Amino acid sequence: MKKIGLLLVITALFISCGSGESKKTLKEANGRINHLLVVIKNSEWQGQLGDELRKIIAEPVLGLPQPESQFEVTQVPPDSFSSMFRATRNVLNVGIGEETAFTVSKDVYAAPQQIITITGKNEAELIAEIQKNSKKIVDIYKAADIKSVQNNILKKFWDPTQSQTFTKQGFSLKIPRKYRKVEDNGEFVWYRYHLNGDNSMELIAYTVPITSKDDENGNNIVAIRNAFGKKNIPGQIEDSYMMTEEAYSPHIFEVEVDGKKAFETRGKWEVKNVYMAGPFLSYTVIDKPNNRLVVVEGLTFAPSINKRDYMFELEAILKTLKIETVAP
Repeated sequence: MKKIGLLLVITALFISCGSGESKKTLKEANGRINHLLVVIKNSEWQGQLGDELRKIIAEPVLGLPQPESQFEVTQVPPDSFSSMFRATRNVLNVGIGEETAFTVSKDVYAAPQQIITITGKNEAELIAEIQKNSKKIVDIYKAADIKSVQNNILKKFWDPTQSQTFTKQGFSLKIPRKYRKVEDNGEFVWYRYHLNGDNSMELIAYTVPITSKDDENGNNIVAIRNAFGKKNIPGQIEDSYMMTEEAYSPHIFEVEVDGKKAFETRGKWEVKNVYMAGPFLSYTVIDKPNNRLVVVEGLTFAPSINKRDYMFELEAILKTLKIETVAP
């Protein structure tokens, strides 16, 4: 009789749970955002398999001042995956089984829930399967967490039609009501959420006309950002303003936002001539029908505090961006 890994049995149970004609009411999933429960044998977690997984799930988040891993991880062996853990939001099952496979199951024991199961006939095949799906693993959990954050924090948000800038410029964000307006002058909008002490999370949105191919190709992102900061976000002393940190080259990726070509930029901001700095995330969207760039940005000022989850919340808000087809 062939040896059947416990994880394959669990996978079969996952599939059968959703195959009945009537669906039971699921409990609410628990677990913080950016947290992952890894179900794997202790010996495998402490060996090469665990090392391979950590390369993916513990990779540092780009653009943060101090290293912070993509996920906080809790590991349990398969025989400890009991009711205490089954309602976890994000679960990753890994182990040796009869076949090499990568499967995704949703809302098995709770909702919303994402369970990824990766099996291999032997350790070499399992490692290869993990490596092949490394990006998919991160993307699935991140997308699920973005949706969870949006569902939680956007239950109450400011009406975009009441914003002078959003109505004039023809785009909008769903900004939670816990954020307070700093500026809304028809040209740009700026909201702030006060954390403890002087720490804060900031949301800024504005548009600039497309004047060259470099604008469309993402080559002028830093220059546009610095020009905006110099004009609109002054510092506490003369000749100080928010700008992109000169000593740190931001990471820029081509992405899609609201169905349009865009550039995601992750880096660090600073205030010229003032000792203030922190991480920022921006999306520069190519709005060709209106011949402009729509820029939405989130940044955090929170010295000596981990900022990964703050930036993740800002990302979830920025991704609510909607742009009108024709500018008013």
